[in-house]
Amino acid sequence: MNQIKLRDEYIKLGQALKASGLIGSGSDAKFVIQEGKVKVNGLVETRRGKKLHDGDIVEYQGQEVKIVK
Repeated sequence: MNQIKLRDEYIKLGQALKASGLIGSGSDAKFVIQEGKVKVNGLVETRRGKKLHDGDIVEYQGQEVKIVK
C-alpha cells in the first residue's frame, strides 16, 4: 500500500489521487470521482473536495493509498 505524507492538516481527494499517481491529471480525477469509482475508507465518495486526514485510505481500481501525518 502506497502512502501520502500530509504537509498540512488534510489533503483533498482529487489532489491525493493525483499525488499518489493513481490518476494522471486533476480533470481525470474529477471524472472518476463523480462516476463513483473511488472509495474512501471503504465507502464510495463522489466529492472531489473531500478532506482526507491521517489514517484515511483511498481505493481506486484495486489500489490503495493511505494518508499519513
